[in-house]
Amino acid sequence: MTATDAQVRMIMREREKGRTQEQAAVTANLSSRKTAAKYERLGQLPSELKQPRTYRTRTDPFVGDWPEVEEMLVGAPELEAKTLFGWLCEEHPGKYQEGQLRTFQRRVADWRALHGDQVAVLEQVHYPGEVLQTDGVWLTELGVTIQGEPFKHMLIHSVLTYSNWEWGRIAQSESLAAIKSGVQSTLRKLGYVPQIHQTDNSSAATRILSAEEQEDAEGRRGYTVGYLEFVDHYGMEPRTTHLRSPHENGDVESSNGGLKRALEQHLLLRGSRDFESIEAYETFLQQVMGKRNRGRQERLEEEMEVMKPLPTASLTICREEKVKVSRSSLIRVLRNTYSVPTGLIGHTIKVRIHEWHLEVYYGTKLVETLPRLVGRRKRHINYRHLIDTLLRKPGGFRNYRYRDELFPSLVFRQAWE
Repeated sequence: MTATDAQVRMIMREREKGRTQEQAAVTANLSSRKTAAKYERLGQLPSELKQPRTYRTRTDPFVGDWPEVEEMLVGAPELEAKTLFGWLCEEHPGKYQEGQLRTFQRRVADWRALHGDQVAVLEQVHYPGEVLQTDGVWLTELGVTIQGEPFKHMLIHSVLTYSNWEWGRIAQSESLAAIKSGVQSTLRKLGYVPQIHQTDNSSAATRILSAEEQEDAEGRRGYTVGYLEFVDHYGMEPRTTHLRSPHENGDVESSNGGLKRALEQHLLLRGSRDFESIEAYETFLQQVMGKRNRGRQERLEEEMEVMKPLPTASLTICREEKVKVSRSSLIRVLRNTYSVPTGLIGHTIKVRIHEWHLEVYYGTKLVETLPRLVGRRKRHINYRHLIDTLLRKPGGFRNYRYRDELFPSLVFRQAWE
């Protein structure tokens, strides 16, 4: 009869009290005296007598084709078990069934454990006030809308590696202006400045070095002038991850996932993903980050003790360009096309480029505010700028190059069609 470790221990205690083997077996709820005699003779517990099984209880259904599968895994370790199983089914019609997929996945997992090679995580020691990591993380998948319209956006997310305190600002791209805005907002909220600011190798902060510069760069990229001016203003040392090594920004990368999960939960609690304005949504987002930061105050205080105080003067975030207005009343800014009032035709104007909008100045006077387009070869044509011209030249509308962009709404386009 099979006995448990607890029953055998009870038998031993009863025998030490002078009970017979039969009495000890009854006390341990065993019906056979022989079981008590067996474990008394062996002097071991049942668990100590078990031997690991070295044989299969079922025939391996993949034994015939496994050498070929193993050869493919050696040649391309990134192949997934499900893909390989589908290939086997195609190569040997009728030999394998869908129900065998899980068995095959276990077989592949065992092979990877014994023969695979992975990069281990090298845990780092972090020091108070040393590093602030920044990364752009897309939040569009949260399904947030602004007054019913889908909102495509990302968060410029900054994390102190020692305390994991976090902050950030929303943006529509990982541009230099967005990085400046996000990091400056973080430093203002913090009130202190860490020693090092670390980013990945985004084109906003870094650039490809010339042949002469690459000699001493050890495979790294250089920094853009605008980014260097920014970190120099706050007295931070710039640092990037190595090329193709995003794990070196591991603290902020890890925090990205945690923040996205927290935002999803708070949106569910809120009961709605629609916000009145971008400002209202950003307030909601910062409230969530504030709640996550509450448990980090003790280590944050350690960081504040060794960090430098924040400079009183803020840095201008926007970028300025001077452009000439074409005869078509258009300007080109960051490889995108915008219309401006026709009175500016032939004049050179100043454009201040912000993250979400452009400001058009004639001299010192602000004459127009335009939404900033992200990407290249996009157009923003405002019919109000050209309506007087269309009244004078109505025939010009039919073949106008930017006719589709000129319609003020879909209703006008449908009416034209």
